[in-house]
Amino acid sequence: MTGPLMIGPADMAGADRLVRVIDALAEAFGDLSAGRTRSPSRTVVEHGEGRQLVVGPAIWERRGVGSVKISTLTPDNPDRGLPLIHGVVVLTDLATGRVTALLDGGELTAVRTGAVAGLATRLCAPADAEDLAVIGAGVQARALVRAVSAVRPIRSVRVFSRGRAGAERFADWVRDTSGQVRVAVCDTAKAAVVDAQVVCTATSTSDRTPLVAADWVTPGAHVNVVGGTHENAIEIDPALLAAAFVLVEERAAAVEDAGEVRAALADGLLGADDLHELGALVNGETTADGRTTVFRSVGMAIEDTAAAAALYEAAGGE
Repeated sequence: MTGPLMIGPADMAGADRLVRVIDALAEAFGDLSAGRTRSPSRTVVEHGEGRQLVVGPAIWERRGVGSVKISTLTPDNPDRGLPLIHGVVVLTDLATGRVTALLDGGELTAVRTGAVAGLATRLCAPADAEDLAVIGAGVQARALVRAVSAVRPIRSVRVFSRGRAGAERFADWVRDTSGQVRVAVCDTAKAAVVDAQVVCTATSTSDRTPLVAADWVTPGAHVNVVGGTHENAIEIDPALLAAAFVLVEERAAAVEDAGEVRAALADGLLGADDLHELGALVNGETTADGRTTVFRSVGMAIEDTAAAAALYEAAGGE
């Protein structure tokens, strides 16, 4: 018997693999909404300010797989020249219990975070959306550019980050990897966001002060919000959620972990019934009706399972 397949960052790269992951996530969220699978809550152990050890298990019956991700979140790491997230994902075969693959947890987290935003963009953004605004310039921001570009014909990227040097490096990376895409580094978040058809926020903010004001967002635009370091951190103005079609992975997870959602609920800007689940949109049970759309992601264990399964199959696993 051979040992588990080792799947590293190079084995997760490329547009074809990314689209496989997006498609797998669509299936998984469809199953989640229909009650054919579930995603247990993660176990989070806090140790020091902002530092976390996180364990997330889930099974996906459709593909006959289960996974456990062990990851760490260390906010000081970027200042040390180290990744914010480290981890490993263990993929198992449900029929035999065999460990089939070990995947780099930090890279898989970036891939599936981008991919779930890519799925939301595929379902919500205007089909001809060409202009992308990105707030943040780290690993997750790069994953978002890859994923959004996989589902929409992006021709222009505007980026803002509090660190100008990081934003310049990000812009250089976009130019090097995206061919004819126009790239601009903006001096303010507002300059990046205004008139963009797709907006993505991916920062490590721990603040409750929004980075993006509601009136900066063009009516009918699609917004992906994936950052923040704790359940009360806010990247976009909760006021935006009042009139928008608000999309979440799962209501209970969003109410527990999504800062903008928690603030909007507390302020009476929306009710729990105004939160639309991604799987319901996949299954055609709800529609955005041309409104501004906001996808607030918090990450779920089933996403790791679905992404790992797709990448395992792409690597030749059976």
